[in-house]
Amino acid sequence: MPLTALALVLVAALLHATWNLAAKKAGGDHHLVLFNCLLIALLWAPLGVWAAWDALPAWGGLQWGLVLASGLINLLYLHVLLKGYRVSDLTVVYPVARGSAPLFILLGAMLFLAEPLRWATLAGVLCISAGIWLIAGGPQLLSKAQDPTQRQRVHAGLAWGGLTGLLIATYTVIDGYAVKVALVSPILLFYLGNLLRLPFTLPQVWQDRARLAQAWRTQWRYALVMASLAPLAYVLVLYAVQQAPLSHVAPAREVSMLFAALLGGRLLGEQDRGARLAGAAAMALGVAALSL
Repeated sequence: MPLTALALVLVAALLHATWNLAAKKAGGDHHLVLFNCLLIALLWAPLGVWAAWDALPAWGGLQWGLVLASGLINLLYLHVLLKGYRVSDLTVVYPVARGSAPLFILLGAMLFLAEPLRWATLAGVLCISAGIWLIAGGPQLLSKAQDPTQRQRVHAGLAWGGLTGLLIATYTVIDGYAVKVALVSPILLFYLGNLLRLPFTLPQVWQDRARLAQAWRTQWRYALVMASLAPLAYVLVLYAVQQAPLSHVAPAREVSMLFAALLGGRLLGEQDRGARLAGAAAMALGVAALSL
């Protein structure tokens, strides 16, 4: 991987972990999703218009279809991620989500593309499995079995984190194809995808419009952080994908798990920080092995 691509990925990883911390602290739901989409549309409008000015006239059905698919999968991903943060800890949901995504890509390649299982692949799967076990509590999991509340939070985090990882794998493949094959601008892919998914955020908020003003007062700061950092983080990744293979960039992104485990432990006071940080490191090693 070129050094410029690696630098883009590392910066993006830190930004990604930071906005996920904001999302966790917000404790938001469909209101936060709407606020995030609206603020992205406003903050990134000048750059979006600049990128669209010459590109859109040359677009066909393929480009628009990819942007719409990317936008909708990203919308579903954000809903699932926020649900996970509401029912469990950042240091459970985030590493499981980020670490399981390459595993889903691997399983899909084996099932549908008949790709062989190599030693590095097996090592990666074992590292990811060990990381999930450590994040779930590791040696302390047996003692937690007597605490139904804690056990329920961990199990919920594993379930929602795994579903989030599946959605990450889905939109990663779509977006990688868009920027490498269909030659869609990374800026345009994210910005137009956000605009296309905006109408889909309205019905649920309209049904719960009585809480809209209260949600804005408590969540707008977190939504602003998310709207500022999330697009920048992902656009940097997409530019890295243009310079290096997707199979290298996607696993390298998972260094964000280490940032998230550290931030979640220090800033949110979540328990078992040592075990979860070790688990995040094991998962990072696993996805690195998968990239081989």
